[in-house]
Amino acid sequence: MRARSDGGSGRSGRMVAGGLVALGLVVGAGQIGDLLPSLPNPFGSETVDRSQPTLLKSLEDLSRYEAARANFEVIVDSEKDARFLPSFIRGERTLFVGAGSVDAFVDFSQLDERSIRVSEDRRSVEVWVPAPTLSEPRVDPDLSRVVSRDRGVLDRVGSVFSDSPTSERPLYLAAERKMQTAADSSDLRARAEENTRKMLEGTLRSLGFTAVTVTFAPSVSPA
Repeated sequence: MRARSDGGSGRSGRMVAGGLVALGLVVGAGQIGDLLPSLPNPFGSETVDRSQPTLLKSLEDLSRYEAARANFEVIVDSEKDARFLPSFIRGERTLFVGAGSVDAFVDFSQLDERSIRVSEDRRSVEVWVPAPTLSEPRVDPDLSRVVSRDRGVLDRVGSVFSDSPTSERPLYLAAERKMQTAADSSDLRARAEENTRKMLEGTLRSLGFTAVTVTFAPSVSPA
């Protein structure tokens, strides 16, 4: 009986000792963690940028005067219908609001010595510059958005298998065309002429000229 009792006590003692050792390891690990809180996670992830350096293809001297800018917001209401099918079965209608701008600039690179005529007393000067040119419209993607898009049942099902079911490129192109038309019919060119004339008059008067004449023409080399 004593041998069995001693054996049980031994096993109990070993279990208690093992538990204390395990507890000590846990506590010790916690204390080490408190002492070394900045140890990195060995299983953490790291992002490596393997992009190639930026390639400089060319350098150009800009010789045009940005004289005016028009900011536009256009609405594109695009609808695609299928013949002999109602719109709720096959069709798509998208409402897109596009925001962007068109610049008017004067190209000074065409100027030469024949474009400037100075009087003998050097008090008057005539300058011939090309008429303002309008840039291509630029649609700002950050300010443009699709307001609504309604599609028929077949279009919604087909979009599941399409690589680009809601491509917005046609909407951007339509917005650019609308902006170009609006810029052509606006007073953007007239505003560009006015600003360019004021700039040249101020610059030449600061050089001592009292009479400045600026002429806008297709040819900047008068006869």
